Amino acid sequence: MNGGNIFLIGFMGCGKSAVGRAVAEMTGRHLIEMDDAIAEAEGMSVPEIFETKGEPYFRDLETRFLEKLADKRGCVVSCGGGAAMRAENVHQMKRSGSVVLLTAKPETVYERIHSAGGRPVLAGRMNVGAIRALMDQRRPFYEEAADRTVATDGRTVKEVAGDVISCCSQA
Repeated sequence: MNGGNIFLIGFMGCGKSAVGRAVAEMTGRHLIEMDDAIAEAEGMSVPEIFETKGEPYFRDLETRFLEKLADKRGCVVSCGGGAAMRAENVHQMKRSGSVVLLTAKPETVYERIHSAGGRPVLAGRMNVGAIRALMDQRRPFYEEAADRTVATDGRTVKEVAGDVISCCSQA
């Protein structure tokens, strides 16, 4: 596996955080949770940022975060679900590593996230239909950004992490 970063992208609930932790453990790489790092830097949670400063402000924070990360190597980065929506973000990711899209069916995503809360883009519409609609809207961006795609439905975190490591080793 090369020394570049591994960026995990995909819809919320596709397993980016869990798989990121497993990949980091299995490879000895440093894990960075993009949303957590942004929340810590801002001194408020992601939902609070959305509520008080708006989504465009948060998306700008994602871009600045990726710009700062461009010179680091050997990290696993669990990106926020919307990070791949901006071309400049994708450019920054590809400059410093491999981009792996994790996928899951809308029903799987619903099962994973419906009771967790803290999902501002689904506020007031936490259901399979809304998840499917937002996934359909984001899919072209995800697919365009991805160097590789790994499905997570019906698989263990370790199985998915192994596939991520394998596909990044071949990059």
